[in-house]
Amino acid sequence: MRRWGHDLALGTRLVVGGGPTAWLRLAMTAVGVGLGVALLLLATAAPTILAGHRARSDARDFAFTDGPATAHTVLIRQTPGSYRSHRIHGVLVQPDGADPSVPPGLARLPRPGEMVVSPALRQLLAGPDGAELRRRYPAARVVGTIGDAGLAGPREYAFYLGTDRLTGEGHRITRFGTDQPRQPLDPTLLLLTVVGVTVLLVPVAVFVATAVRFGSAARDRQQAAPRLVGADRAMTRRIAAAEALLGALAGLVVGAVLFFAGRQLVELVEFDGISVFGSDVRPQPVLAALVAVALPVAAVAVTLVALRRVVAEPLGVVRQEAGRRRRLWWRLAVTALGLAVLVLAGVGRDGAGGLKLQATVAGVLLLLAGAAVLLPWLVEFVVRRLPGAGVSGQLAVRRLQLDGGTAARAVTGITVAVAGAIALQTVFAGVSHGYVHRTGPAASRRPVVIENTVPMTAGQRARFAARLRHTDGVRRVEAYGSDTVAAVDDPDLFFSVVVADCATLRTFAALGDCADGDAFGVHDPDARAPRPGEAVRTTDSPHGARLRLPARLRTVAARSDPSGITHAGLLLTPAAARRLPVLGGRLPTSGFVATDPAVPDAYDHVVTTTMRVDPTASVFSLQGTQVDARFDTVRRGLLLGAIAVLLVIGASLLTTVLEQLRSRRRPLAVLSAFGARRRTLTGSVLWQTAIPMFLGLLLAVAAGLVLGAALLRLARETVWFDAAGILGLTGAAAAVVALVTLLNIPVLWRMMRPEAMRTE
Repeated sequence: MRRWGHDLALGTRLVVGGGPTAWLRLAMTAVGVGLGVALLLLATAAPTILAGHRARSDARDFAFTDGPATAHTVLIRQTPGSYRSHRIHGVLVQPDGADPSVPPGLARLPRPGEMVVSPALRQLLAGPDGAELRRRYPAARVVGTIGDAGLAGPREYAFYLGTDRLTGEGHRITRFGTDQPRQPLDPTLLLLTVVGVTVLLVPVAVFVATAVRFGSAARDRQQAAPRLVGADRAMTRRIAAAEALLGALAGLVVGAVLFFAGRQLVELVEFDGISVFGSDVRPQPVLAALVAVALPVAAVAVTLVALRRVVAEPLGVVRQEAGRRRRLWWRLAVTALGLAVLVLAGVGRDGAGGLKLQATVAGVLLLLAGAAVLLPWLVEFVVRRLPGAGVSGQLAVRRLQLDGGTAARAVTGITVAVAGAIALQTVFAGVSHGYVHRTGPAASRRPVVIENTVPMTAGQRARFAARLRHTDGVRRVEAYGSDTVAAVDDPDLFFSVVVADCATLRTFAALGDCADGDAFGVHDPDARAPRPGEAVRTTDSPHGARLRLPARLRTVAARSDPSGITHAGLLLTPAAARRLPVLGGRLPTSGFVATDPAVPDAYDHVVTTTMRVDPTASVFSLQGTQVDARFDTVRRGLLLGAIAVLLVIGASLLTTVLEQLRSRRRPLAVLSAFGARRRTLTGSVLWQTAIPMFLGLLLAVAAGLVLGAALLRLARETVWFDAAGILGLTGAAAAVVALVTLLNIPVLWRMMRPEAMRTE
């Protein structure tokens, strides 16, 4: 240990006193490592981010109660949850007594006509984009702002609106806040989450290892000087490791600065409606300490392993790898071992149906590592057989033949990242059938649903439908009254009741002939149809009013409505409903609205019209597919992580290419001085990047498909590949590499000047 300490101290002194070149090399290493450290710290903060978001959401959540009204209870009703592309958390509140429960972030409940809004919503309402939203609540006055404790994120749109119209229409709660335990993720979603985190962090580790090797050629050449004054080979390697250690330590500082600087700006960023408070972005101490300790140790280990084939002599450096071909068998063995581990993980399921996640993570790591170690062999194998077209092609191929390992290291991170992304894309495509459901073609024809308005008479319902028809962007309106009755002879048997004209009733059943005054009993395979003249009772109270169904009741087959629901029960035309006084009076109104796709804000116009009639109504938009909420959360979280990794990869790759150009500045300047045209040298650099990139992406697609298929087999799903998604991911990675290469062209031209031939 004493010898190690002495040699590392000597190496540090050589770097510090090595002049501008050594300082520049150290700075580039620090920046490259720092970018990876910042992302690793963000990953260690993910648990606290999720915990903070969950705590804030639970603190303002509520659980309904059937108890009586007290001084602390509150009637609430949630309002439509979106405005244009913004999700809105809106709640109508009406206190039952003088001391009501207050949600976090508010000092008191707003009175009728008062509104308390989030800072982001206040800004939206004050701007021109909030004009339509202001029309929904014209009488509401903004009297306060929701504090951070009552918001899921700083960019969230939320409001609490006071009202006095919820009596009989709202849900009663005793307090805000819930501590109900959350259901754990099912094995498939747990597999997606664990694999996703793994494949996102592996490329970061690869880039950190690559950044530690910045300036390795110049560092290796400097080993000749200590050898000249008597140092042995082991000592020179320890001295060389000191620079890598110093760069890793500097990278830790840079990464910490980038992380804490980014934490101050994170509240300005919103992704798919998700924003995060900077105070929630806190790295877990144990994980952060692990990064701080493991990174310098890894830097030294990577340097020592890389120097195994470098022999430093007093008169120069000899690389033993020159002329030796890389061996393939052990690289394939890593991949085969990863597949074997995944197979064993699939066989070894526990009794609860869960997966052996540790074995799964190990298998994924081995497969991605197999792709990383296969790339240098593949580059060497291909470039040995490339003839090289033109002068620029010959220069590029010859350079790759002499030092293909450096070029392969530059795109290894891209290869691993794309392989992991393709595997995730394959798994998502394979398991989506269990979480994504099609709602049917009717949802696209009538995409807006209105439910549970205040009870209306037939005349009020007709006037409401007329207002909707005159709303901008509305093509068709189907409004109906609805209720529920129970069979007297079988109290557990309930029938839905729909009152509407014949055109609207055809939405729920195949009627055939229909005229005002007809009544229909809907037959459903899962429940019997109501019988003619059957005695039923209303369900609005424990002892509801009794009535008899019409004696003439035609039985018809059920049909799913646009929302995918089958109404097994009773369909009444207005004249038939008037003969049943209880059902012919005031009924809650619902409906389906067909909008014009050419009017982008048609949905918001429908919501505004509905809210101006009844602010307690529920309005929502039907989509062509219905996505499970947890599946969507996992997918969005992994997508956000993939974007962050892609940005770090791009920045790190930019630093890598800059370092490679700097190390070759003198040969480029010499070639330019001897008459090589700028276009030729630029083309050679582009070819040097394009060939490894193409091979890396080809290997990434193969590795990603193999890993994705293995994970689908592990999840007991059918193997299916999303060709469009794979092409999109591959194209995005190629675009990142191409953009980084083009950004380096001005630096390349600067290095072709004669001044670049100067040396120290």
